[in-house]
Amino acid sequence: MGYLFETHLHTAEGSACAHSTGAEMVRAHHKMGYSGIVVTDHFFNGNTAVRSDLPWRERVDLFTKGYEGAKKEDEKLGMVVLFGFEFAADGAEFLAYGIEPDFLYENPDFDKVGIRKFTECVRKAGGITSLAHPFREAGYLYGIHLYQDPDAVETVNAAHYYNPDFNRRAYEYAIDRGKLMTAGSDLHNAEDISGSGMMFNREIKTASDFVTAIKDGDFKLMLHGEEYKYCPKCYISE
Repeated sequence: MGYLFETHLHTAEGSACAHSTGAEMVRAHHKMGYSGIVVTDHFFNGNTAVRSDLPWRERVDLFTKGYEGAKKEDEKLGMVVLFGFEFAADGAEFLAYGIEPDFLYENPDFDKVGIRKFTECVRKAGGITSLAHPFREAGYLYGIHLYQDPDAVETVNAAHYYNPDFNRRAYEYAIDRGKLMTAGSDLHNAEDISGSGMMFNREIKTASDFVTAIKDGDFKLMLHGEEYKYCPKCYISE
């Protein structure tokens, strides 16, 4: 028995590329037996659904609507909903965990800081950062960029079903660099839930619980309903 969490998902309220609302995500994950989710919408320097010409506080209000909608739905279902976001800079993307929406209200123009400042501020607030899908090859990413600043590496991303080599390389990179690990689905549509994410061995109730369990390595990496097993030869050749 464990506590399954989705750690990488986007909502239609906060991310321009998402199709499901925060409330829809909660209902769908509850139905699939998840214990909780972390809402990680694209921040203002990424594929956000929030206009850039608004005052900072109003932008954050709009950005957190997916999370707030998920929290409200959670009150009916008893899941755990945590806040996070996906930060984009210098051709790469990074996940922020263990912080609350107040963090953004207190840091105006945070979308303009560099990667080092981003990781330092999140860490100072009690959170951690994870380098998202580091070896993904996609049209919106300008090459492969690896950074030492983040605390963790997203070693399993369920969206990489078309090329498992991306996950294999991320796992090897995390081991080689001595980084913490995270796993998620990069979910944009509630209909695509696959049983992926992180299966914690302990109950997670708060953002602090979540961060501590990751630092302790007290979890399993899950991919499509099964524990992820590192496979040196798992790749798709041309």
